[in-house]
Amino acid sequence: MQDKVDIKNKKAYFEFEILDRIEAGIQLKGTEVKSIRKGKASIKEAFCFFHKAELYVKSMTITEYEKGNIYNHDPARPKKLLLKKRELKKLRERVQEKGLTIVPLRLYFNDRGVAKLEIGPAKGKKIYDKRETMKEKDQKRAIERELKKRH
Repeated sequence: MQDKVDIKNKKAYFEFEILDRIEAGIQLKGTEVKSIRKGKASIKEAFCFFHKAELYVKSMTITEYEKGNIYNHDPARPKKLLLKKRELKKLRERVQEKGLTIVPLRLYFNDRGVAKLEIGPAKGKKIYDKRETMKEKDQKRAIERELKKRH
């Protein structure tokens, strides 16, 4: 059974400079998994934070499952991320030392059908960096249009 769910956080690439990528498992309830399989999740406003020695993702919205009745989940509850202790320690050190934030980049199912969240420590972009990103994107589009016209 191949799941083609691949929810990306395009806003994160515009707002932040991503320094690294880490694959983390997510602690989910059954109705949350079913909603994600239908593609009814959003990570646009999501962010990661440490609580005690654990890493959680907050504001990741997973719409209630329509057939979940009384067993349905809270759409905005914080979800625990599953990482090894040394990965958590390394992430915590980077966040505390350099003033970075941890941003969810992609939500997907791996080859074994397990929900995974790709996260990355990120540094916020300044306004001029965002303008530069927009400029590069516009230039790429212009080049692609020219190539299409020639063919």
